[in-house]
Amino acid sequence: MSSSTSGASSGLQMSTSSTVLSLAEKQKYIEDYDFPYCDESSKYEKVAKIGQGTFGEVFKAREKKSNKKFVAMKKVLMDNEKEGFPITALREIRILQLLKHENVVNLIEICRTKATANNRYRSTFYLVFDFCEHDLAGLLSNINVKFSLGEIKKVMQQLLNGLYYIHSNKILHRDMKAANVLITKNGVLKLADFGLARAFSITKNGQANRYTNRVVTLWYRPPELLLGDRNYGPPVDMWGAGCIMAEMWTRSPIMQGATEQQQLIFISQLCGSFTPDVWPGVESLELYQKMELPMGHKRKVRDRLRPYVKDSHGVDLLDKLLILDPKERTDADSALNHDFFWTDPMPCDLSKMLSQHTQSMFEYLTPPRRACQMRQYQQQMVNTMQPRPQDNSYQDRVY
Repeated sequence: MSSSTSGASSGLQMSTSSTVLSLAEKQKYIEDYDFPYCDESSKYEKVAKIGQGTFGEVFKAREKKSNKKFVAMKKVLMDNEKEGFPITALREIRILQLLKHENVVNLIEICRTKATANNRYRSTFYLVFDFCEHDLAGLLSNINVKFSLGEIKKVMQQLLNGLYYIHSNKILHRDMKAANVLITKNGVLKLADFGLARAFSITKNGQANRYTNRVVTLWYRPPELLLGDRNYGPPVDMWGAGCIMAEMWTRSPIMQGATEQQQLIFISQLCGSFTPDVWPGVESLELYQKMELPMGHKRKVRDRLRPYVKDSHGVDLLDKLLILDPKERTDADSALNHDFFWTDPMPCDLSKMLSQHTQSMFEYLTPPRRACQMRQYQQQMVNTMQPRPQDNSYQDRVY
């Protein structure tokens, strides 16, 4: 071997060993680094898994120090680790730090697992929240949970209070559904899961916003998003509030489309056809000409929901929340001032009713309340069923 070759070889070895050494040093630095504002997740002991979805997993956990304090730990999905901490999680954290209200879930802290060789020196991060015993979907799934009219009013009053607060702070939730409405054992409602939330602004110079319309779970998605609107605002959350309010009586989502096209059909059948007469400007939405929109349907919100709701003020508020034209849809402030909340029976405390149920109720932990109903789609499309008034029991969807 020539001297030049052997010199190159030894240089390569030295270079490799120094690289290994620097990598080891880097790993030790990561392992020993003290994050002063981000505690280790080992301070909590996981008790049970209470949620699962595209957002990741949620666990009920006990604080080891006090042993009696429970929290909810939401795991941050790190799918694209090479890109650093997920921007969607940063947005959610920033919004939750801004929002402090009795009817919005409280973010306590962010914590992490210790970075070690076992996890390839990559921490897992958790958002830590005050623990709430139930979500609304879980409660509505349980035939033994019976809401009186006064209790339904209390649920909706708190939900609308939460929406009024976040909208006043220029935040859109963009994922309103029963599973994202938490309720403590003391009957305090909290809006939760701000993973799709964002700040909104009133545009200057008449320039339209260009927000994504791929938000809100399909069954709760408002017609403007289904038709491709990207310049939207608080009315998208108010539509979801209307769907949730109806669900307080029907006990299952009122419009369960399998596709966006079918969801538009169900909305048309309940709220009337999408025409410029009832919704000025609808014809200019991106998908208006591309989707098959049924024509000739009259609005039937009151007729379809009256057999379930029975309370005339409740039916009237639902009618105002489920208005097709987002500009005409009622806002949270007007909804809170509606006669529904100011006539007997008045909104009443939920804690007495909830005290009869010692087991936590979450959608994730309950048998699917909708799976059997999904199989009824084709039958219902052929033969639209009149809703049958059945108090406090599982019921068919309105559409």
